[in-house]
Amino acid sequence: MSKSLNKVQLIGNLTRSPELKFTPAGAAYCNFGIATNREWKVDGENKQQTDFHNIVAWQKLAEICAQLLKKGTKVYVEGRIQNREWDGQDGQKVRRTEIVIEDMIIVDSKRDSSTSNTPGESEVYEEKNAVEEINTDDLPF
Repeated sequence: MSKSLNKVQLIGNLTRSPELKFTPAGAAYCNFGIATNREWKVDGENKQQTDFHNIVAWQKLAEICAQLLKKGTKVYVEGRIQNREWDGQDGQKVRRTEIVIEDMIIVDSKRDSSTSNTPGESEVYEEKNAVEEINTDDLPF
């Protein structure tokens, strides 16, 4: 079987504040939107396009997103594309493309006074990769 890759990296602003919910089994998840902008020139004229992305976070990352993010916050998110399909209330098929994130960094340089970080300090939240402190005395070289 050949290898494949499903990886997305976005930097954008939240279009709506996260909504924290729980599955019947008790797993936390939250949904929010991010807008990304692209600019280019055609024949000397500036063009601009905005794309809107549906974001889903699970477990601890979902709780962190719901606690720290709000509409307008600039974030970096990393994850994978997921397509879902279900029957709507009217019987029609509903399709949705989402980015299921595993990592999130708050990029805003201005911070609320409600957080403990100093202005300009970025925050990194990684669901999968816990960062261990390494003692240089333990290195073999």
